[in-house]
Amino acid sequence: MRLLIVEDHEELLALMIERLCEYGYACDYASCGEAADIKIHDNTYDAVLLDLNLPDQDGFDLLAAWRMKGVACPVLVVSARNDIEDRVKGLQLGSDDYISKPFDFKELHARIQAVIRRFHGRPISKIEVAGLSIDVDTRTVLLDQTKIALSPKEYDILEYIASQHPRIISNSEIAEHVYNEEFDPFSGVIRVHMANIRKKLIIDGKSVLCNEKGKGYFLCHP
Repeated sequence: MRLLIVEDHEELLALMIERLCEYGYACDYASCGEAADIKIHDNTYDAVLLDLNLPDQDGFDLLAAWRMKGVACPVLVVSARNDIEDRVKGLQLGSDDYISKPFDFKELHARIQAVIRRFHGRPISKIEVAGLSIDVDTRTVLLDQTKIALSPKEYDILEYIASQHPRIISNSEIAEHVYNEEFDPFSGVIRVHMANIRKKLIIDGKSVLCNEKGKGYFLCHP
């Protein structure tokens, strides 16, 4: 899953990127409202973590402008402003959640997962499709009750494809949601990962990860 972190405190920003990458997120960042506004319109994000005390504008104004423009991406306000009035205002302006600084990264991760699940209409943290059972919280995958060993990036790709079932997912969409803005989508890396995942998801001699030539990948019963 790909996040946009809007935070102007350099040390906290670096820590958030480091820790959230450990949870498997691809992280882009912006240190001011103007940069965040450009990135939210130029890229596709699964969630935004938004600080309120930005150097060029109030985060609430940025949030309100996004919602007025039809930006539907889940937004989780992460702020040292923890008065009840600020929490209520954030929710009224369209934030999906509000967490106060300082925060625990386990809680932040859980809240990010919760807002993404709600956005996609999934009430629980497990995805079950095509014989697969994917536990988003523990990042484990079972195929026909057998645990599958995946690399971190293989897991990220499979989770995204499963979360979008039954849609066909193109390489470009995988790049948008699983990698950050520094990734080269023409490098061939995704193709290698997809080949490895397909080999690991075999039932009765056939892979549950299918491909429609020229379009992309989807999950199917063998």
